[in-house]
Amino acid sequence: MGSRVDDWFVREVLVHEQALMRFLRRNWRDRDEVPDLRQEVYVRVYEAATRRLPDSPKSFLFATARNLLVDRVRHQRIVPITAVGDIEQLHVMKDELEPCRWLGGREALARLARALDRLPDRCREVVWLRRIEDLPQKEIARRLGISEKTVEKHIAKGSRMLADHFHGGSDPGVAPGKLRSARAWLGQST
Repeated sequence: MGSRVDDWFVREVLVHEQALMRFLRRNWRDRDEVPDLRQEVYVRVYEAATRRLPDSPKSFLFATARNLLVDRVRHQRIVPITAVGDIEQLHVMKDELEPCRWLGGREALARLARALDRLPDRCREVVWLRRIEDLPQKEIARRLGISEKTVEKHIAKGSRMLADHFHGGSDPGVAPGKLRSARAWLGQST
């Protein structure tokens, strides 16, 4: 089995090393850590491939890299949404982004950060844990020492307030067409 996975890894994963390095450099502040991050991504991909080869190796590679960066941010206890870079860049499916798309993603990200800052503290914390860290409601309730019903209420309130922020035009500097990623994050259609 090892030889089959080794061959697959060289053929399907290592060919994307330059794109992976660009992705890691672009999304991680400490450039000295990038080679270590690359190595950890490779270890995670290889170990997963020993259990089952992914259908789309490149997508799996970049999803693994994104998840590693998110894990590192969580472990460092850094909470600003801007800590992991541009959300659009975290969903890399091609090597480079067009400048207008990159700028639009930056504007949507900045608007989302402003909207999150306007939420009450506890509500923001619950929304962050649910939407960004993707924790289940039960885990959020346990972690914060509140009931699951209270978690549901905070999520509903936060989602309403964020939707009002995006749909209510409280930030006239951003055109509605640039809000697709934020609406998708809220689970709303455009």
